[in-house]
Amino acid sequence: MTEITTKSYKELLPSVNTFIFDVDGVFTNGMVHIMPDGLLLRQLSVKDSYAIQYAIKKEYRIAIITGGNSMAVRDGLQSLGIQHIFLESKNKEKVYRDFAERESLNFSEILYMGDDIPDYDVMKLSGVAACPADASQEIKQISNYVSHKKGGEGCVRDIIEQTLRVQGKWFDKDALEW
Repeated sequence: MTEITTKSYKELLPSVNTFIFDVDGVFTNGMVHIMPDGLLLRQLSVKDSYAIQYAIKKEYRIAIITGGNSMAVRDGLQSLGIQHIFLESKNKEKVYRDFAERESLNFSEILYMGDDIPDYDVMKLSGVAACPADASQEIKQISNYVSHKKGGEGCVRDIIEQTLRVQGKWFDKDALEW
């Protein structure tokens, strides 16, 4: 487990080369609409979507670790270029450790954004722990950064943009094309 650091989160961002996100409560506001046919609908921010595809274009590794099992969510995230999507993750820490080992990642290079208690152990391992403004109190307490944006309202874009800005990779010629 990483030590609790007194460094500013901006001092930690230069080492980030991998973003890992939870879905519900981070990419979404946590609300799920149940359609008459039983289909569950979630709403994602187009600003988050833009930031994801841009980070991938800049060769950042992006992964999703979620307890959910929505194929529609998987398909939507894959359409942005995310290749590492782990659905039905009952033990997020195990999935996280397996992914980091498989990709030869140092935990200090990983920024994880989660919003609720199932994300707790993974966030404690990560080099940078981030959460949306409306995350649970337990998650806010261990986060290096609490976004001013709520889940589903641009918190993913917020932390990706800040990271890329600190690293001098935001808004160049690659930014002009989706």
